[in-house]
Amino acid sequence: MSLLDRFSLGEGFKKYFEVATAFDETSRNEVFGIRHEVYCEELGFEPVRPDRMETDEYDRHSLHCLMRTSTAPVNLVGCNRLVVARPEEPDYPLPFERTCAATLDRSIIDPARQPRGSIAEVSRLAVRHHYRRRKGETKSALALSDDDFGTKDQPRFPYIPIGLYLAIVALAKREGIETLFVLTEPRLADHFAKLGVKITQIGGPVEHRGIRVPSMMDVNAIVKNLRFFVKPIWRVINEQIDGGYASTGRPPFLPQR
Repeated sequence: MSLLDRFSLGEGFKKYFEVATAFDETSRNEVFGIRHEVYCEELGFEPVRPDRMETDEYDRHSLHCLMRTSTAPVNLVGCNRLVVARPEEPDYPLPFERTCAATLDRSIIDPARQPRGSIAEVSRLAVRHHYRRRKGETKSALALSDDDFGTKDQPRFPYIPIGLYLAIVALAKREGIETLFVLTEPRLADHFAKLGVKITQIGGPVEHRGIRVPSMMDVNAIVKNLRFFVKPIWRVINEQIDGGYASTGRPPFLPQR
């Protein structure tokens, strides 16, 4: 990837995509619709529902994010969410704390002993079939591989998965979250390292829609250590998330500052 290409990643992202907070009812329903399309209809991870909306108990205390195309006609691309502690019941476990209860290495970190307002989980990342890069991908709602970065002779950048992850980081930073947990494919750490992001495995693998491992990321370290060619896209995404807060405010379930 040439120096010029690297510095233009922010402009390239804006040319094709935008991320937005999904704090109002209309936007949240768009998120739930994407999730139903991907998780229920395509992948069969969850049962098909008559209202075609995939939701669970964690949605009412999650911050949701949408990715759309930036040019007309505007199309929905993907979504994700940041699961935060319940304000009325902060000790209630995050999803991964239940799924990985038997495999977490609590000598590395014990989520139950962390200040609950400072931790959150990245969850329910999904990209609609049309926008997944690899043809024939049928087992993952959002995948990232070496192929997505291209080769030395034909480099490229995976705008969609990286854009969705950076949007979650922007949400977390905005809310004062210090540690992000994620249950993901074992190889993700290698892909994140290309961006300057350190992801630390904190337990053994579990079977959860394939083999997954629990991991954690430090939010401030992510922002500080992003490689220089990623910083332009980070600035664009962070500005777009800030714009969502300016237009809709914080979700009503969050305690007032």
